[in-house]
Amino acid sequence: MGVSAVAPVALVVEGDDMQREMVATLLEESEFRVIQCENAEAAVSVLKKMGAHVAVMLTDVNLAGQVDGMQLADFAHQNYPNIHVIVTSADALTKKLPEGVTFMPKPWVALELLRHAVRSQ
Repeated sequence: MGVSAVAPVALVVEGDDMQREMVATLLEESEFRVIQCENAEAAVSVLKKMGAHVAVMLTDVNLAGQVDGMQLADFAHQNYPNIHVIVTSADALTKKLPEGVTFMPKPWVALELLRHAVRSQ
């Protein structure tokens, strides 16, 4: 089987540079085209431009800026229901996730992340 001509797009929103790069590399190795953002405001901008083309979005709960990962997940879920949203955090969730959004507590296993991400294709 060949690789599809158009790779699915993954949006990775993580404030920690090393973690963001690690997730991006992992997804790129799994045939995703990855867009990286360090905060929710940048991710919202990307979603407004190309949300219809994003297959999966992984966001940390704790992000710098005015919007946290939970608010970003809600925005993506409300405006782009075809995006598979994965929320991750080292802390316990204090708010309820929108239905259909996946939570992965940190530290997560790379294979588990890929299993959830590939499910979006």
